[in-house]
Amino acid sequence: MTDSKDMLKVIIDALQDKKAEDIRVIDISNVSVIADYFVIASGSNTNQIQAMVDNVEEEMFKAGFDDPKVEGYNTASWILLDYKDVIVHVFSEDDRAFYNIERIWRDGKEVDINSL
Repeated sequence: MTDSKDMLKVIIDALQDKKAEDIRVIDISNVSVIADYFVIASGSNTNQIQAMVDNVEEEMFKAGFDDPKVEGYNTASWILLDYKDVIVHVFSEDDRAFYNIERIWRDGKEVDINSL
């Protein structure tokens, strides 16, 4: 596995396995050079959010994608996993509503996760 779509599939499956809420994928490749895609998901509490992130890291490692840059793990209100081409944002429900990064990146194109 080497391309972003393969990474997205692994990430989405790992998030769904831990009951992530409102998973969104935004293609930002035409509006930014920082990544090709953002994956955004929510969890209802700190333990769930950390479990979602742990599962993403574990499944990505198994698929050959390792060593992401991780920010915010200890507070678990907004955890960011940077896999270079794909950046994963896992929010608490309150922080997701507050930061509303879907609105900030509205110039990107939303991807139907069922088509991956």
